[in-house]
Amino acid sequence: MRDIEYLRLLSKEFPNSRKAAAEIINLRAICALPKGTEYFFSDIHGEYEAFSHLLRSSSGIIRAKIEETFGNMMSEAEQLELANLIYYPKEVISKIRRDESISVKELHEHQKITINRLISICRVVSSKYTRSKVRKKMPLDYAYAIDELLHLDMNDSNKKLYYNEIISGIIEIDFADEFIISLCELIQNLTIDSLHIIGDIFDRGARPDLVMEEIMNFHDVDIQWGNHDIDWMGAACGNTACIANVLRIGTSYNSFDALEDGYGINLRPLSMFAAEVYRNDPCNCFKLHILDESKYDSVNPELAAKMYKAISIIQLKLEGQLIKKHPEYGLEKRLLLDKIDYKTGTVRIGNKKYKLNDTNFPTIDPKDPYALSEGEEELMRTLRLSFIHSQLLTKHVKFLYSHGAMYRTINNNLLFHGCIPMDEKGNFACMKTKDGSFCGKELMDYLNGKIHDAYFLDAKDDPEKKQDAVDLMWYLWCGPNSPLFGKDKISTFERLFLKNEKELCAENHNPYYTFSAKEEYADKILREFKLDPEWAHIINGHVPVKTKKGESPVKAGGKLYIIDGGISKAYHEQTGIAGYTLIFNSHHLALAKHKAFVKGQENTPEIQVTEKTKKRILVRDTDIGKSLQTQISDLKDLLKAYESGAIREKDKA
Repeated sequence: MRDIEYLRLLSKEFPNSRKAAAEIINLRAICALPKGTEYFFSDIHGEYEAFSHLLRSSSGIIRAKIEETFGNMMSEAEQLELANLIYYPKEVISKIRRDESISVKELHEHQKITINRLISICRVVSSKYTRSKVRKKMPLDYAYAIDELLHLDMNDSNKKLYYNEIISGIIEIDFADEFIISLCELIQNLTIDSLHIIGDIFDRGARPDLVMEEIMNFHDVDIQWGNHDIDWMGAACGNTACIANVLRIGTSYNSFDALEDGYGINLRPLSMFAAEVYRNDPCNCFKLHILDESKYDSVNPELAAKMYKAISIIQLKLEGQLIKKHPEYGLEKRLLLDKIDYKTGTVRIGNKKYKLNDTNFPTIDPKDPYALSEGEEELMRTLRLSFIHSQLLTKHVKFLYSHGAMYRTINNNLLFHGCIPMDEKGNFACMKTKDGSFCGKELMDYLNGKIHDAYFLDAKDDPEKKQDAVDLMWYLWCGPNSPLFGKDKISTFERLFLKNEKELCAENHNPYYTFSAKEEYADKILREFKLDPEWAHIINGHVPVKTKKGESPVKAGGKLYIIDGGISKAYHEQTGIAGYTLIFNSHHLALAKHKAFVKGQENTPEIQVTEKTKKRILVRDTDIGKSLQTQISDLKDLLKAYESGAIREKDKA
């Protein structure tokens, strides 16, 4: 029996036995419904158009529902036309409206057919939800009409005229376009019940800001932070090394639209500094990786290369300062600016000297190579203010905190971006910190707290703790024992100045990626997070799956899914595809293999069922179902309290 004080609080919401009993009946019915469909995306990397299309199309599921519903009743071309309407209703309707060859009568007939088809699809995708839940997702103005159309029995001759009159009325008063758009958006909304983002929303692609807006508008979403996300979060916390790295990647991938038009970061001070300091330097080692042309903030490639070099040098200095400040990071081997012989243009790494590809370092003092010049100091002060005062970035970072974490366990699945660090023997590797050593789940929980401290802890309360947490954000971006990075080093220096030395540029993955592919180690990880290996899965991204080389995203006997197939254009050449969506419905787990997105072309992913459930999963079998069962138990206790007179009923009449 629940504590009487708790039951008294519950009685405020359910003041009599009739209301409590009604809620029990409602919750029991919900528990008997099929679970909603969960979608898992990873490593979006700013590819807004591709990601938006995958959301709108439910990674090909809407196309499959059209074929399932209409089969041979519609041609392939008609099915594709209907699918495209559902994905992009405003654009398609606008195109039809511009077609002067279509008469008013033909337009009205087309609208009538379209509404009927959309209602049929809507019935299919809404069938696993309560009528109440579906209605809440409907636009308020059209909720009554849509609800009636969805639930009319067309075999009932008394209702056929009623059904037709609703549609005819919508068309005659010229509201068909709005109604069709509402139906299309409802279908999109109903097809994906919940969305899991397994990290790396930012960097490389043109518009991570628009990706964030799309994610924030979704009705049920959670995020597991990736190393690129934590880099931006660190920048928002004021970590100058993170700011420099964000700008290095942004300038190198021509992401000026996201930086300036999206987040309002003022890059003019950087461009002026770079143009002055490197005015006679062609910066040949700093040519841009142009994946997308800038639409709003086009920067001359020669100037962009100078900006890229300027911020790269600053980044290497700032990273060196952090490494020296934090010996517990164990990154002394990454201190390379002091290993350069500035007279001969060589660098000593280990016991060997290497010739640098670029030897023009006007801002580096060989006697104190990690010190920023006066101009660099002023530049970073300005850029830091621009980052921490960006209203849109603040909004997005707060959402990353409120909806994100290092990991999540949900419905017998363990979600995280990179890895659970392991050593060469397959044991969980410990990360040394000022607070002690942590590994496994304990490490993930510890880091979760430190990441929150970096943003939310008031520096006045504990300035040292606050600064340590802010500094740690950079380590999480690229540290060998960071679960978000999962490699032995980040070879920024080598890729900039020694790019022909392939061995030096290599970044070796943490042993996790070898061990976790074996079932016994996948089981070990699942048990660490209190999940039953018989039913559970690990779902992570971070490492592109080279499908064209025969690699599979499914490992460890089906217990591990690595779903970073490379949505980012930067990975398409090495992967051969454009990423994966993992889809988990009440019947099975399935992978949608994406095609490289080209707007206007047929982009339906190939869907492959990877695992069928032993029985259909109902809401009662999910984490939400467990919560509902607890609520039912509490309400039953409340009924007993009413029956015994321990709590007096109100408003019984």
